[in-house]
Parts: sequence; structure tokens; C-alpha cells
Amino acid sequence: MTDTQSVVTLPVLPLDDDVVLPGTVVPVEISEAEIRTAVEAARTADEAAAKAPGIRSAGKPRLLIVPRVDGSLVGVGTVAVIEQVGRTPDGEPAAVLRGVARARVGTGTSAPPGGGAALWVSATPHDEEPPEGGHPGRVQELAREYKTLLATYLQKRGAWQILDSIQQLDDPGRLADRGGYSPFLKTSQKLELLETYDVAERLARLIEWTREYLTELDVTETIAKDVQEGVEQQQREFLLRRQMEAIRKELNELSGKPGSEEDDYRERVQAADLPDHVREAALAEVDKLERAGDSSPESGWIRTWLDTVLAMPWNERSEDAYDIAGAREVLDTDHTGLEDVKDRIIEYLAVRRRRADRGLGVVGGRRSGAVLALVGPPGVGKTSLGESVARAMGRKFTRVALGGVRDEAEIRGHRRTYVGALPGRIVRAVKEAGTMNPVVLLDEIDKVGSDFRGDPTAALLEVLDPAQNHTFRDHYLEVDLDLSDVVFLATANTLDSIPGPLLDRMELVELDGYTEDEKVTIARDHLLPRQLEKAGLDATEAEVAEDALRRIAAEYTREAGVRGLERAIARVLRKIAATVAVGERELPVGVAAADLTDYLGRPRHTPEPAERTAVPGVATGLAVTGAGGDVLFVEASLADPESGAGGLTLTGQLGDVMKESAQIALSYLRSRGAELELPVGDLKERGVHLHVPAGAVPKDGPSAGVTMTAALASLLSGRPVRSDVAMTGEVSLTGRVLPIGGVKQKLLAAHRAGITTVLIPARNEPDLDDVPEEVLAKLTVHAVSDVREVLEIALQPAGTAEEARPVAA
Repeated sequence: MTDTQSVVTLPVLPLDDDVVLPGTVVPVEISEAEIRTAVEAARTADEAAAKAPGIRSAGKPRLLIVPRVDGSLVGVGTVAVIEQVGRTPDGEPAAVLRGVARARVGTGTSAPPGGGAALWVSATPHDEEPPEGGHPGRVQELAREYKTLLATYLQKRGAWQILDSIQQLDDPGRLADRGGYSPFLKTSQKLELLETYDVAERLARLIEWTREYLTELDVTETIAKDVQEGVEQQQREFLLRRQMEAIRKELNELSGKPGSEEDDYRERVQAADLPDHVREAALAEVDKLERAGDSSPESGWIRTWLDTVLAMPWNERSEDAYDIAGAREVLDTDHTGLEDVKDRIIEYLAVRRRRADRGLGVVGGRRSGAVLALVGPPGVGKTSLGESVARAMGRKFTRVALGGVRDEAEIRGHRRTYVGALPGRIVRAVKEAGTMNPVVLLDEIDKVGSDFRGDPTAALLEVLDPAQNHTFRDHYLEVDLDLSDVVFLATANTLDSIPGPLLDRMELVELDGYTEDEKVTIARDHLLPRQLEKAGLDATEAEVAEDALRRIAAEYTREAGVRGLERAIARVLRKIAATVAVGERELPVGVAAADLTDYLGRPRHTPEPAERTAVPGVATGLAVTGAGGDVLFVEASLADPESGAGGLTLTGQLGDVMKESAQIALSYLRSRGAELELPVGDLKERGVHLHVPAGAVPKDGPSAGVTMTAALASLLSGRPVRSDVAMTGEVSLTGRVLPIGGVKQKLLAAHRAGITTVLIPARNEPDLDDVPEEVLAKLTVHAVSDVREVLEIALQPAGTAEEARPVAA
């Protein structure tokens, strides 16, 4: 390939938004003056001036085709020969031009003789003759690749004649210029090809563009094929459904049944016992179903919604059992203790019976439902109490487990527009119960969580509000649902995690755990018979003595409830069954208190206050946890003066409130040391360390204030705290003992731990009315209002025991 530098003068034919490449044959209409002038100038120009070396013209008239972009001519054009001039089938004058070579446009020049009024320019043609020996190997490789891509494109178009001509084309340069015929190339891309003199570069660009277009073409064909298949599938499905409808109609006519599913839904809605507002909404949905047709996705949602509405017990109600004495007997038979909740249920039944006797029905759309919150430690019978309440009232029972629920839609339901939408758990509970006035147990309401999907406890506000739940609206049903006649029982272990507005809508009933006598009664009457049945034994084959049950409750399972007690009984019975099976024992088998070591091993819970408080600086406190009441010990020590340690050190994973109680206790003793006859002068130089054992368990609350004060006072005075004394109460900087909560649970814990003397704040004295009489009879309770009273009662008198010096850390 050589670039001849001969300069020729040619008339210019400008083309707007099009590019003619060498080797391309294009027809142009010469009706426009600019094009007609150029063609006429080329034809009438001096033939000698039109002949120049390096131009394949064969003596035909020539002109320079220059693309015009945005009104301006570009710097490169195509030398073209006029193959023929004539008229189109429409009678318009036209010319057929064939590009023969690229040319760089020079400056304008004067027209040769006879050149007319056309624009003439000087141009430097580029002769693209193959070099001797042919093109390099890379050019040939690119040409083969482009020819393959071009063949693929032409096969997709079915242009087999053009494909044959392309296959016979061997010159890479001419092959590259044939890209001008590609209809998918933009004008800007054709202009790039015209301006690119290097054959390899032209082929590389064409390969890239052609490959991109073929990829787009494959995607388009795939989409078109999928759409076509989808349309054919819909048409086929439509025809089949029409045939099925015709067949179903014919069969229904023969059997005398309704003719369509929509007619069946309409008859079911009209025949169902629905409230007026629900029937109107259901008929409106049936109308939508009839208009939608089977092919609409909405028809499936409507059918599911109608099935749900028709399955709801809108006007079904259980008749309450107004036998008050019989209801009380049921409650007493199923549960020992729990007097507060039994009294509340009996009160509810008594009031409802009186209203029924006087003919007082629904008032303002509201019925006399109840919302009770049963709060207490695990194993006291909160969940099983729901079934007993339902049985005592003669109602259906259903349970809703709320532990771990984090989605607000679980309570209110999902919108019908969501895939797989369902009504909320409240609606499903009423549906499962089969009546509109069941007993619904909302189990573990304190375990409900919240995240980006909403707060389920907020959705429960309307459910549990007696002033609003007669018009509860589920997001799925979207019709008013009357929940005012439902008895809701919510269970929780702690009050702290229940939001205040939700707790305000419920009547709180606290279950503070069982006494030892109550545990023995429950084990004898309920747990032992149930576990005998599970172990395949009867009362005549295995007998557990009452003293054995009492020892299990006191020494093996120290807890507020009876869950651990039942597991221990089950273990004893399993051991009996196993030893009988291997021939070590024969039935019947009796289990006494002394035999428990063989079945359960050594006792795990033995009285330890006497051992823990044997040295000064240790006091016994009382606390409330999620598992009920419990005892805790506070230990205090002083650092050696020579150690250099100072300040207050607190350990035991204490919360901020408990740390502040320790600071208050220390400040009070420092300020009142002289009055209390305590050597507090050296506290500035010696570090104080307070520790609450069970360091892996988080602890918080103000009720350990008096216990910390007593421990520090014991340490400073050298007088140990009495081992039979436990205390609870918040302390102030002035030495006042302030009230706390959970008195009943704390006294029960003290009783279980073998404590005989308990100190409580004076303002908590009314709370003693809630403590069982048998527990109070075994405890000496002192209501104190000042820290001095605490120290006088809790510390051993001076001289009665060997006084120890303060313990150094």
C-alpha cells in the first residue's frame, strides 16, 4: 500500500448525515441544486484534468464526495466515479456513484474550463494497492475474523447472495470498506472508517462493533422468543380454560349444580351468617372476581381472601358457664395457689352473670371482655392457667406464641398485595378457636422484639385496649373485627421489657412463686401423677413419700416455680423404671427422703448464709430476677495502708444504679462514722473493695443499698452480720431506708434459703399482706426506716463473738 502524493482538483459533492466508503456504490438524487451542480461539473470538465495516476476511473467522470457534519465539511472524502446518470422510477433525475479511493481534502481552487459553478478543491488521493507479497499475517487474521462475524450477521438476515460475494473477497482493505453497507453502523462510525487509513485498525474497529451488535441481536432475539412463547402459552391457556369452562358448565347442567366458581362464591357469601358490613365487602370482592376472570393474578388473591372471610366465625359465640362455684372448683382443681388470678376470673364471671340476669347486653358496640397480664417467674403455671380459665368459663382456648416476634405484620397481618399475604396472628387465633369469644393466651409478651419491620407491641395496643378492640382492623381482612368479647391473658416473666402504654391497657396480676408447702401439694396432686403416667408406672408400683417431695423442693430445686421439681420427679421415676428393667429392684418401690441421694445424687442447694457471713464484711441481701426472688451476698474488704491503693473498687458486673448505691453507702458511713462509732478516719488512705459474687450475672437496682451499708459497717466495726438476717432497701445520703419492689418474691426467696429474720423498708410494710401466712409465720420481719436500725439488728452485738480486724485486700 503506497500513498501517492499527486494532487487532483475535483468538484465537491457534499452529503449530509451519510458517508460513502471506497468500493461502495450508492444512488443519489440530483434534484437538489448543490448535488446537480457537482455532477454536471464533473461531467463537463476537461477530460484530461480528470485523469490522474493511481485513480481507478477508467476514464469516467469523477468527483469528491465529502461528508458534511453539523453544516461543516470534514477533512477526508471519497473520490467517486459517476457510473450512470438517469432517472428513478418516479421520474426524478439521479446518478449512480461508486467510491474508488480515500482523499484528503485540500484548499479550494478555481474551476477548470467548463467546470460550472460547483465548488472545486484540491485533494490528495490515497491509493490502497496491496503491498508486494500481500498484507501482513495480522491483517489477514483480522480479515478472517471479520469475515466470520459478517457471515454470521448475513446468515441471520438471510442475505445469502451477499454472503457469497463476501466469501470471494480476498483483499482486506476492500473487505473493511464493505462495512459501509452495514445498516447497524452509525454515521459517526462510518466516518471513523473513512478517516482510518490503516487496514488493520479499520478491521479491528469493525470486529468490535459487529461483535457488540451480534450480542445485542442475540439478546433481542431471546427476548422476542420468550415473549412469543409467553403469548402462545397464554393463548393456549386461554383456549384450554374456555374449553374447561364449557365442559364444567355442561357437567354442572347435567348434575344440576351452579355453572361457575364465581356463582358458587356469590351463593356462599349470601348463605353465610355474616355481619352486614362484612357481607357488603365480600360481595364487592365477588364482583371483582367475576370481572377479573381466571387469567388475572388478582383472582387468586380474591379467592384466598373470600375463603378466609367465609372461614371466620363472625356470629359464633360460646355460652359462658355461669356456675360460679363450679368455675372456682375447676380452677382450684387445676392449680394450687394463684389466688389473685382465680379471684379475678370469678369476679369477671359474677359480673357477666349479673348483667345477663338484668338483660344488659352490648353497650356502645363493646362487650365485657377482659385483659389480664400474668407476670411471674418461669414455672409458676402462667401458660397452663389459660386452659384452666377457658375450661372454667366454658369457652374455647387458643394460644399465640409471641416470643421472638419482630414483625408488626405478624399481629396486624400483611396487605393483600404482597405475595403469600396472611392475616395476623390475632385473626388466625380467632379463626382456629371457631368462636368470637375465646380465651386467647398471648404467651411471652415480654419477649417481643422490634426492628426495621416495626414494633409488634405497638400493634398490640389496639388489640388489648377495651375501648378500641371492638373495631379492630386487620391489614389483610380490611373489615372491622369485634374483639371486645375475647378474654386476653398475657404472660410475662418481667415487667421491665413491656412498654408502659401496653402495660397500662392490661390488668396486672403478679404471680410471685410458690411456698414450700404449695410446691409439695402441687407435686403430690399434679406433677407426680403426670410423671407416673409418662414413665409407664402407677401409684401402686412407685410411691414417692411426702418428705421426699419436700426435700426435693428444698434442697434439689430451689426455684420460684415447679418446673425443676417436675424434672427431678421425672428423673426419680425413670431411675426406678430403669432399675426394675435390669432386675436391680422389684415393684412396688417406695422413695423416702433418705433415698434421694441414690436417685438424684447429693443436694445442690444447702443453707450457706451462716458460712458466708462468718467473717466481718459480708452481708446477705435479697433481689428479684427473671427467675423470681433470690438471695445475694455483698462482700467488702479494705486494702492495706502500705499498698497505696485508694478509692472505691466495684466488681460483680454491677449496673449503674447499683454502683451509685455503693457510693451512697460509703459516703453515708464517712459522714456519720462518729455517730455510729465506726473507725472511718483511715478510709481516705485505704482502698475499699465491694464485690457481689456470681460475677457472670448482670445485676442492677437500688435495693442493695442497705446490704452494702451493712457489709461496710461490719467490716469497719469487726462485728459479723448475723447469718439468719437478710435485708433489702434503698439507702439515701441521710441514712433513710427507702421503699423497693418485689417484697413478696424476696421474702419467699429468704424463706427458701433458710433465713429467719428479714429487714424491709417501713414503707413496704403494707406489702406483707400479699405474703402467704405460712411464710410470715416462719419469718421475723422488721420494718425499718433508718440505717441505724438496720445496723442494730443485723450486726452481732460487740463481745458476743470474736471480733475480727478489718479484712485487708
